[in-house]
Amino acid sequence: MAKSYNPYDNVLSVIKEAAALLGYSPSDYEAINYPERELKVSIPVRMDDGTVKVFEGFRVQHSTSRGPAKGGIRYHQDVKIDEVKALAAWMTFKCAVVNIPYGGGKGGVICDPSKLSDNEMRNLTRRYTTMISSFIGPDQDIPAPDVGTNAQVMGWIMDTYSMLKGHSVPGVVTGKPVELGGALGRHEATGRGVMFTTLNILKAKNIEPNQATVVIQGMGNVGSISAKLLYNEGAKILAVSDVSGAIYHPDGLDIPSIVDFLKAKKGNLLKDYSGDGIQTISNAQLLELEAAVLIPAALENQINEANADRIKAKIIVEGANGPTTIAADTILEKNGITVVPDILANAGGVIVSYFEWVQNIQSLSWDEVTVNDKLKTINDQAFDAVWGISNEKGISLRTGAYMISVKRVVEAKNLRGIWP
Repeated sequence: MAKSYNPYDNVLSVIKEAAALLGYSPSDYEAINYPERELKVSIPVRMDDGTVKVFEGFRVQHSTSRGPAKGGIRYHQDVKIDEVKALAAWMTFKCAVVNIPYGGGKGGVICDPSKLSDNEMRNLTRRYTTMISSFIGPDQDIPAPDVGTNAQVMGWIMDTYSMLKGHSVPGVVTGKPVELGGALGRHEATGRGVMFTTLNILKAKNIEPNQATVVIQGMGNVGSISAKLLYNEGAKILAVSDVSGAIYHPDGLDIPSIVDFLKAKKGNLLKDYSGDGIQTISNAQLLELEAAVLIPAALENQINEANADRIKAKIIVEGANGPTTIAADTILEKNGITVVPDILANAGGVIVSYFEWVQNIQSLSWDEVTVNDKLKTINDQAFDAVWGISNEKGISLRTGAYMISVKRVVEAKNLRGIWP
């Protein structure tokens, strides 16, 4: 019987590979193979029909060696503890590769947000926050939005935590509404970071943006913003997808029109969008289109051993966390496909979350131009470092990114020492 996919195995594999290249013995990095803390909670919620339903939730802190844990909260029916552990570890290395003073954390609740009313979502969020309140805090663990959550959910978390503390604590979460201390530009930050990274890899490959063809899997926050910003830079977006399927046009899609359609009404899906020459294809077919750049911006395990040999894009920029498995990486590298790893490509969100946190704890406010300029500076510096070590060592960009990040985490851990 085939072994089921475990994303945390991916994490352990890349840590081991990077550590070996760095010359570490197992005792040097053994501690970062394990999350520091894992919390599982049962969340009773009174539903609109008067019944009580119990949801299962998690919060995992992978590492706090370089600073407070940082990472989103995911509301999804397929949330599993191993997924949350993997996402927490990816946050550790994502923060390290862009060199911001955070560790990694992640949270999740097993639920289907599309089947919950606003009242039920609020009740679920407030109870979950109460259950994890001793685990989180602005100097301890700072949640943010992820799949199935948004700025409003962060606002509820911030309010609940503040009520428990007896005073306003805006720095307990990031990605919250601007009116509650959120950062200007935070909503677009992950997608903007994907755009900056895509432009950087195109430049490194001597491809002009207006000569690049792009396909994007996922039209949520990250995918839609990446699509719109790359479209504005002159790239030709051949295909995009959501849960209902994908649409394709060989001459390029009108991305602003598509984004406006999806935003116009809650529940609008790409399957209902129409236009001259548009073809409907599956998500699987989208991944296998010929293009300069493929941006998987949906969920984990999308490019795997079963389909990697059919990927025709020259470059993959990972907008989602963990979209490519270890087995697929080997196949893609053999086929000459460059993969820009998630911990570098989609770090824009956590970079601007850091800016939001800094503003909150110092009672400052930056304009959006300042935020975007600072994001570009950090994003570009991180890309240059990863590109440089990759070329110097003759290794993949993923291995290069992990060499940088594992070294920073291990050094911090070892300098602090093991207590007692």
